[in-house]
Amino acid sequence: MAKQFMCRLITPHERMLDDEAVTYAQLPLWDGQAGVLTGRAPMLAKLGLGELRLDFPEGGDRAYLVEGGFVQMVDNRLTVLAELAVPVESISEQEARAELAEAEARKPQSPDEAKAIDKDRRRAQAKLRLAQAFKARGGGI
Repeated sequence: MAKQFMCRLITPHERMLDDEAVTYAQLPLWDGQAGVLTGRAPMLAKLGLGELRLDFPEGGDRAYLVEGGFVQMVDNRLTVLAELAVPVESISEQEARAELAEAEARKPQSPDEAKAIDKDRRRAQAKLRLAQAFKARGGGI
């Protein structure tokens, strides 16, 4: 049996995972990717935008689009506190394309609005990438 650790995924709106056993986690941090295995040294990091992938002891994996928040690994317990977490299987490629087109069509009127548009564009691009990858693996909406 593969070594495992416990994982929680929590957003401001719901507890998406609550102490589920996983064997590996791939995390999008604000400055790159990080992988987590059992026995990892304690870690506290800022979460970025991208795919959170979790591998399970019984086989299979689950993926989420996550954005913003923090991640902590202590005593073989991974806690992901995300501002946004969406299961990849619920992301529609068509809706992601529409979000991207809408974000690219917007014209900023101020520097703050330009930042918001850029954030929306990057989120839509990430959704589109994840939806296409999920579809390529045989899933998809």
